[in-house]
Amino acid sequence: MVTQKFLGTTKRMASDIATRITDGAPKVTVTRTPTPVRACLIQYSGDALGRRYQLDAPEILVGRAQECGIVLIDGSVSREHAKIFSSGEVFAVEDVHSSNGTYIQNEHISARTPLMDGAILRFGNVLFKFFAKDNIESAFHDNIYRMATIDAGTQLFNKKYLLETLESEFRLCRVYGRALAVVYFDLDFFKTVNDTHGHNCGDYVLHECARVAKSCMRGNDVLARFGGEEFVAVLPGADAVTGTELAERIRFAMEEHEFEFEGKKLTQTVSLGVSEIQSAFQKPEDLLEDADRKLYKSKQGGRNRVTA
Repeated sequence: MVTQKFLGTTKRMASDIATRITDGAPKVTVTRTPTPVRACLIQYSGDALGRRYQLDAPEILVGRAQECGIVLIDGSVSREHAKIFSSGEVFAVEDVHSSNGTYIQNEHISARTPLMDGAILRFGNVLFKFFAKDNIESAFHDNIYRMATIDAGTQLFNKKYLLETLESEFRLCRVYGRALAVVYFDLDFFKTVNDTHGHNCGDYVLHECARVAKSCMRGNDVLARFGGEEFVAVLPGADAVTGTELAERIRFAMEEHEFEFEGKKLTQTVSLGVSEIQSAFQKPEDLLEDADRKLYKSKQGGRNRVTA
C-alpha cells in the first residue's frame, strides 16, 4: 500500500505542468513540452528483418518503386502497393490496387482502415508491426536491427546487409530488366596511416571516409563497409555512366577533404571500380567481382582514379 501511494504521487508529480511554491516565494510555472509521437513500422520478415521505418509524413507510399517513401525489394510487393496516412496521433492504411493485397491482423483490406498500436500489417508477403509511438519494444527492435546490419566502426551498413541487398536487387533486375550498378572502392596506402600515425588515427580516417562517401550517395543507394578499408555501394536503377559519375564524386570529395587528427592534417585518396549488370552475369557475385577487377586496374594505373 505504501509503495502504491508513493508511485501514484510520483506519477502525479511527473505529469503536472505547473508547480506552486507556497513558502512565500512567487509562483513558478514550469511548462513541459509534449513528447512528439514517433510512429514507426518494424519489419518482421524478409531480407531487412528488424528494419525500422519512421512514419513522419502525412502520407507515405509503400511499394517496390524507388520513388516510394517505404521501398520494399520483394517480388510479392507491387510497385505502388499501399498508402499510410497520419493526422496527429491517428494512423490508417489503404491498399492501392496491389496484386497481392494489404492485410491488417491477417484481414484483407482495401479501403482506408485505422491502425491500432501493435497491429500486424502485411504487404504482399512482407510482415510489419505498427508502433503508434516510441516505446521500449520498438527501441529494442531498432537496436537489434542496428546490431545486425550496421558496422560499428563506420556506421555504414555491414557486409551481410550489403550482400542481401545486392541479391535482392540483382533478382529484380533479372525479372524487370532494369539497370543496376556497383561501385567498389578502397583507401589508398591505408596501411601507412596505421603504421605512421597509429590505429586510433586509422579508425578516424575510416570513419571520416565513410561520412564523406555517404554524402555522395543518392537517396536509394546502399553504401556498406565490405571489410577492412574496402567499401561497396549498390546503385539501384543506375547504369555504368551514372555509376561512374557517382564514383568520380566520391573520388573528388575524398581528395579535397581535409582530414585532421590530433592537430595533424592528413590527405587520403581512394581507388574505385564501377560495374553494371550484364546478361553474362549469372549471380550477384559476378557483378562484385567485375567491380573488384576494375578497382585493381585503378590501383595498377596509379591510384586515386575510377575505372569503369
